[in-house]
This record gives sequence, structure tokens and C-alpha cells, in this order.
Amino acid sequence: MPDFNDIMKPQSNPQKKEMGAQNNMRMNKLGNSDLIVSAVGAGTWAMGGDFFGAIEDKKCIDSLCASLDHGVNLIDTAPIYGKGHSEQLVGQAIKGRRDKVVLCTKVGLIFGDPKGRQGNCLQADAIEWEIEQSLRRLGTDYIDLYQMHWPDVNTPIEESMEALLKIQKAGKIRYIGVSNFDVPLLERTLKCGQIVSTQPQYSLLDRDIEKDVLPFCREKNLGVLSYGSLGAGILTGKFKEPPKPTEGDKRANFYPFFAEPFFGKTQELLVTLREIAEAHDKPIAHVAINWVSQQPGMTCALTGSKNVDQAVMNAAAGDWDLTAEELKKIDDAYDRIFRA
Repeated sequence: MPDFNDIMKPQSNPQKKEMGAQNNMRMNKLGNSDLIVSAVGAGTWAMGGDFFGAIEDKKCIDSLCASLDHGVNLIDTAPIYGKGHSEQLVGQAIKGRRDKVVLCTKVGLIFGDPKGRQGNCLQADAIEWEIEQSLRRLGTDYIDLYQMHWPDVNTPIEESMEALLKIQKAGKIRYIGVSNFDVPLLERTLKCGQIVSTQPQYSLLDRDIEKDVLPFCREKNLGVLSYGSLGAGILTGKFKEPPKPTEGDKRANFYPFFAEPFFGKTQELLVTLREIAEAHDKPIAHVAINWVSQQPGMTCALTGSKNVDQAVMNAAAGDWDLTAEELKKIDDAYDRIFRA
């Protein structure tokens, strides 16, 4: 019987690795840092197994390895994803290639600490405790980008930033970022010290940040990592009817575009995406990913995958660009369907 550790070792297809070495992934500088990151990144929310449905650990690890083999160099995770499980899987996947990865995780959504705290918490001592847990689970002694996951209305941002700057000075994190912050809180945070990026939800179906966050980030030279770039999978074109919530897969309850009338409008928008995809002989998902990654001010479109094939497909989106005419065609379709 094979040893469990041997079973769980990341497996890479040599042929696919060679293909990955030949990719033309677009690369971008992350804000005012010295980090150069792939235009398509690997998000790991689904790998926690408690929101998008259960996934075998080995499939998660192999999909991350496939992403890295095919030009992706940024992996984003968080302690709350599966209550530490996602970070553990990422740690397995990056063994032996840590120096090739821009490793991003988060702080501030606690699922239990020595003081019994739960949920949003960016208190200084909680941050100091969380960083040690993340480093242990990830199997590393530093994190490239450490992001405040959600605002904590009960803790002054000045206290949180002071703790993060202390950790940064100690060499445990290279750069500080935020996630889900609005412009007023971004402004207040910047007064406390340097942050290099923000991570909002952004896709063709969720464009709120275009009003203020994206313009602000362009002005302040902040990198932008988008989560939900594929609309939790609906922008792949695979859903022909609204899905029903199942145990472990909560998407249908969380995202409005899985319910009518939004679902029907999304299907109409997918007609335009499909036409463009077929003209390039590419998957629909590529069009949705590239629309996000090619928006002014965007740095990296995070995409999730549940297996190697999905990981390879997502990574390949970074090898080509939509034309200006195609971007306009998509925006025109969106305006006609959602804003008319």
C-alpha cells in the first residue's frame, strides 16, 4: 500500500510543465511594490471545501502545481478558507518552489483563537497570533503580501496598521495589502503607512468598484487583485439553469446572479462572450478573465480551480488579449442588457 505522504505529493505532468515553460503569460508590477505578478492568479477559496463544495485534497494540490507550471506565479489564500485547510494545501503545493511564488494570504477573519474570538478582528494581538498560524500552515518563514481581509469596525485601522508594520519590520511579511475596503478606509489606511494593493470582488457581473475604488487605485498606484473574476463559475457558461443550493456549495445563496432575473440576463450576456470565444477558438472563461485583467488599473484576476484541467485552462487566458473592439462589444452588450 502506498504511503499517505507519497499519495499527497504534488504531481506534475512533465509534458504540461514543458508547455507551461513556453507560455506568454502577461506580467504586471503590483502597485508600488517590487513584486511582478501574473495577470491571472490562483485563488483558493473553493479549496477550503466549505463554500463551493468538497474537493479532494490531492486534486487541489495538483491544480495549484499545474497553475504554477503554466505561468501563474501568484497564489492567494486565507485562514478562513476551510478554517486553515486551504493554507495547508497551498503549503503542500509550494514545497520546493517557494522562491518562485508570490504568496498572498490574509488576516482578520478569525475562526477561533486563544481568546475565543470569532469573525472580523484586526486587533493587534490577534494579528500577531494569526501571522504565526499562517506561517506554520503555509510552511514558510515569510509571506509576500499580507492582506487585511475585511474591515473591522470595532478596531481602529491605526492599531491594525501598527501591528502589521511591526510584523513587516520583523521580516515575516514583505508587503501589506487590504481586501474589501472602500475609498474612505483606503485613504485612512494610507495615512498610517504603505499598503501596495487591494482585493475587491470584481467581474463582468459585479462592477461597483469602477465608480470609485479603481480610479482611486490608479491615482495612488495601488495594485488591484480581483476575486470572483468568473462570477463563481457562472461566466464559464457551464450553468444552463439556476443551480440549487447543496450541502457544502453555498454559491446559489450568496451570489444574486444565480437567481432570476439576473440569471437570465447573464445568459444573454454569455451569448456575446461565446461569439468572441469562438472567434479565437478559446473557452468562454478566457473572455471573462481577460475582460477583468485588461481593465485599466487591474493587476491580477484571481481564478479558482477544482482540478488540473480547470487550472491549465484558467492560466492560458493570460497568453492572449482581447482587442479594443472586443472589449467595447462586451461593454455595449452589458449596458444593453443590464443598464438599459
